[in-house]
Amino acid sequence: MGSSAYSPLDQFIQANPHRKIGTGRKNHEGPHNAEDETGGPQLCWLTVKIISMRNLRKADLLSQTDCYIKLWLPTASCREARTRTVRNSRNPVWNETFHFMIQSEVKNILELTVYDKDTFTPDDQLLTVHFDVAKIQPGEKVHLNFELNPEDQEELEVEFLLENIPGVSENIITNGVLVSREVSCLKVHVDERKMKSPYTRRDFTFTVKGSHEETQDISLNPCCIWGSSETTTFHYIKHSQPRLHMTLPKERFFCGCSSARREMDASSPLAVPLHSLDLGEKVTVMRGESYEVAVKEEDGCKNLDLRLGFDLCAEEQDFICKRKKVVAAALKNVLQLDEDLQEDEQVPVVAVMTTAGGVRSMTAMFGSLLALQELGVLDCTSYISGLSATTWTMAKLYEDANWSQKDLRGPIGDIKEHVIKSKLRCFSLDHMKYYEKELCERKQEGHKVSFTDLWGLFIDCMIHHQASTHKLSDQQLAVNQGQNPLPIYLSLNVKDDFSTLDFKEWVEFTPYEVGFLKYGAFVRSEDFGSEFFMGHLMKKIPESRICFLEGAWSNIFSQNFMDAVYLSGHSDDFWHKWTQGTKCDIEEHPALPKNPHDQTTYLSIPKGRLSNTLQEMMTGRPVVSTYHNFLKGLQLHNKYLENERFCMWKDTVLDSSPNQLNEMGDYLKLVDTAFFINTSCPPILRPERKVDVILHLNYSGGSQTRPLDLFSKYCLEHGIPFPGTELSQEDREHLKECYVFEDNLEAPVLAYFPLVCDTFQKYKAPNVERSPTEMEQGRVDVSNCIAPYGTGLLTYSEENFNKLLNLCSYNILNNKHLILQALRTAVERKKRLKNCSSPQFSKLA
Repeated sequence: MGSSAYSPLDQFIQANPHRKIGTGRKNHEGPHNAEDETGGPQLCWLTVKIISMRNLRKADLLSQTDCYIKLWLPTASCREARTRTVRNSRNPVWNETFHFMIQSEVKNILELTVYDKDTFTPDDQLLTVHFDVAKIQPGEKVHLNFELNPEDQEELEVEFLLENIPGVSENIITNGVLVSREVSCLKVHVDERKMKSPYTRRDFTFTVKGSHEETQDISLNPCCIWGSSETTTFHYIKHSQPRLHMTLPKERFFCGCSSARREMDASSPLAVPLHSLDLGEKVTVMRGESYEVAVKEEDGCKNLDLRLGFDLCAEEQDFICKRKKVVAAALKNVLQLDEDLQEDEQVPVVAVMTTAGGVRSMTAMFGSLLALQELGVLDCTSYISGLSATTWTMAKLYEDANWSQKDLRGPIGDIKEHVIKSKLRCFSLDHMKYYEKELCERKQEGHKVSFTDLWGLFIDCMIHHQASTHKLSDQQLAVNQGQNPLPIYLSLNVKDDFSTLDFKEWVEFTPYEVGFLKYGAFVRSEDFGSEFFMGHLMKKIPESRICFLEGAWSNIFSQNFMDAVYLSGHSDDFWHKWTQGTKCDIEEHPALPKNPHDQTTYLSIPKGRLSNTLQEMMTGRPVVSTYHNFLKGLQLHNKYLENERFCMWKDTVLDSSPNQLNEMGDYLKLVDTAFFINTSCPPILRPERKVDVILHLNYSGGSQTRPLDLFSKYCLEHGIPFPGTELSQEDREHLKECYVFEDNLEAPVLAYFPLVCDTFQKYKAPNVERSPTEMEQGRVDVSNCIAPYGTGLLTYSEENFNKLLNLCSYNILNNKHLILQALRTAVERKKRLKNCSSPQFSKLA
């Protein structure tokens, strides 16, 4: 990227006659349904000249700073550029020029980091300027002074020049938040020229930084005959100015990548700038005495293997159409309607959502679903969402493709047998050998194995007589005719060195897709866990069994210290004070015109080593579940912060820092949602699902209102339509079995069921009082998370299992009138909405 390594614009165009003109942008909602637009996104040449600094701060008290500056623009190159070091100067001058090729539709944030060079210790990072390149207009040369510290008159002087590259554009696919760019495939061929020694093996290492493969090894074995060859492949962003780094066997060779061939000795890695070659044809870049290295660039993958879009996938839309027929008939029956509901306009979408609570929540959910089935309301439901241990209930039920059409007492009897059984059998020698074998096979398949995989196998052992082979995609059979509600499982993606409060991203799992609510990026459920780059499937890895996903969804080992502080209800401001760097907006002179999507220039000063150590201690998680990152390589759109769907779910400290938000991490790190908010509601509130009624089944321990309060506050802060959930102090102290909230016409009707033992103490069924001998069966202590229903308790007595099951079933049955009220309200809303949108109404209005 420095002036010594990269050609200016005119030289680049002359050196790349094979570059093809792109056809434009695609707005993507699926692997095959994007449409071309005219006026393709432009590739530009950005020239950055680092001129000087004035009144530079000291890194220490002993001497002036030995200063250099690093330039990092990750959307253009994965490598940092840097100036030379100016020693012992308060006013260093560089006048060094650097060049970057950028895509105008991508959010390009240039980071200029000032360092103090140290001899015996790591270099000190003094400050970083974050500058949005979108502020520079094509054809414009801008000379800027960044005010780093107005009081001390500390300034950084930089010159920018942005030029369109004529005749070169790029095919991109975008949903307005993420951008998939063109991918090239580099074939590296190593050919044997002559036998050097029958016993000499020649080992080659090739690296293309920023590519999917990153590093590849090739060996020419001693037993190979003359004329043999080996080939390896790299996939990378086509217009990213890549370099091929080569570590070669030590022997005499000729460098063939320049016009003047030089005889050299490969004693250290060599780098070949690929953008300077015409790779349309096979090009020899290195020739030794016994081998030759050649490269050739080909077009990469065409269609995306993930879906960029916020709409529901075609399979889920088809499911909803089929499910509405079932729901319409069920609603007519339970509401005793005189007329059939029109499926397209009058049938409300009803969702059941649950909260976490270990075996308590798994058992309680069975009781709730049993009662909903008895009332006929289960057939009125289109979605069931779960997290943590309620995913165990869901996964168990969806092993049967017609479970909701059968009496649930069957699977309840089966799960009771497992709950009351000792779990020591799961630690038997035979089981331990089985776990080891499964984990070894999983690792060989290409998955990254962690302790949560062992936990998933343990869960499988707890609730099955024998190992289950079911996968998430297998559940498509349970919804392909609309015969059951669609299951949605929820998890959080987190980052190292951040508390869950500071960084978390909702990830939903359905039998059809796995994806991010915030980014609008989804992959087929059978492809989750495989390796992706820029939205293309690079390496297919066998789909995980659902028990391994259960280990991720209910990962009780992922809590860190900061999460515990948050969940305890205490403020974590004190810890933030000691673990966060400083960040402030700064001025540049002259002031540049502002566009709505341009980010403000800001200055960040890193935290010290002590704060780094403290943050690692506070935010370190014992275990996270790790899966290959299917977002790898994708970049953020220039206007991503204006996208309504992104703004609806953005809530991390990095959302306005695209370089850090979208780092090309190889892995997703998934944790239990309950360590942030104990709710599975977010995917239910996606506007595209148009949910009209939510049956909120709360199974949390301790406060029964805290999860609802936290999520209500979350929705209010993010502008997500949600009903007001205010409860009186008397209600908070003496909770009833059900509350209906319907004050917001833009939000679903919410029927909220706290886990309480209210009238169940006196009634064994609605309006059926207990006899004196039955009173003991009504005493169920669910007021806290301690025994007999503690969250960490894995085994219940048969009596306690039956009590909890009957309690949750009773609470649903005893509030039939409130459930029907919520359903009737939703139907009436749909009718009013239809009447308001009718042509006759519009004419009258």
